[in-house]
Amino acid sequence: MSRYVLQRLLNAIPILIGITIISFAIIHMAPGSPLSAFMEDPTIKTADKENMVRTYGLDQPLYVQYWKWVSGMVTGDFGTSFLKNQPVSDLILDRLPNTLLLTVTSMAISLLIALPLGILCALRVDSRLDRFVSSMTFVGMSVPAFWLGLMLIMFFSVKLGVLPSGGLQTVGGSFSLTDRLQHLVLPLFTIVCGEVAVWTRYVRSSMLEVINQDYMRTGQAKGLRDARVLGVHGLRNALIPLATLFGLSLPGLFAGTLIVETIFSIPGMGRLFTEAAFQRDYPVIFAITTISAFLYVFGSILADISYALLDPRVSYTTKEAKG
Repeated sequence: MSRYVLQRLLNAIPILIGITIISFAIIHMAPGSPLSAFMEDPTIKTADKENMVRTYGLDQPLYVQYWKWVSGMVTGDFGTSFLKNQPVSDLILDRLPNTLLLTVTSMAISLLIALPLGILCALRVDSRLDRFVSSMTFVGMSVPAFWLGLMLIMFFSVKLGVLPSGGLQTVGGSFSLTDRLQHLVLPLFTIVCGEVAVWTRYVRSSMLEVINQDYMRTGQAKGLRDARVLGVHGLRNALIPLATLFGLSLPGLFAGTLIVETIFSIPGMGRLFTEAAFQRDYPVIFAITTISAFLYVFGSILADISYALLDPRVSYTTKEAKG
């Protein structure tokens, strides 16, 4: 097991290096620079402009800039934000708890709703409940998050005035759990709506494949209770493909908060990335891009390990040979 995990981590290193090189090249090929507004200001002297360019190291060749960034990142130094003039690591640590609050809470709520709902639909396939839930899941997957978020703000905040339209707490007020929960209702609903739809479809499909297998009928023929057959034999096998989906959905959920944080003015990683992208704040963009890439690789490894743990037919030796 440890050898398999170590091999997967070693295989991830060239992938991460490739992602950093591609991200670095694409961002630098984009028009404009972090100092565009500064450089175009006619009231600033040429010497001051040149001094500013040297201060940020933008006068050096790209490979030198890339090497400095990568070598600093390895030691935990993501550089200094051009826009806020603060260490990028401090900015990320300041925003990360808010993003984790949204992602972890929305994932937990989504699974608590989708798992029993998907199993129930599979057990009562083609029933009214199954058809209704299937229709709602298609609606949930089709509705864009930004549109849903704006509609929720317009209805509950502007028209009814029962829920706040943005932020994590009332401006000028002290921390209150009730106030925090009220601010989280609309952002969480926006995220959970799409996640529940996707997870319910996968759980239903996975359970339908399992309950028609011979070993399920064999268990029932031996006199085992339906709940035991379903819970012990069926659910475990149904969770195998879901484990893969769970690992791969982690980075997607993290990136998905970008839209929600922007719409609801939540100071999280997504909003930080949006501000940095518009202002060409290279150190912040590189840091968040690298973290997202790391999450994708980590999610992939987590999915493989979960798959091997849940399915005894998959041996680490076989996976090592393939890997």
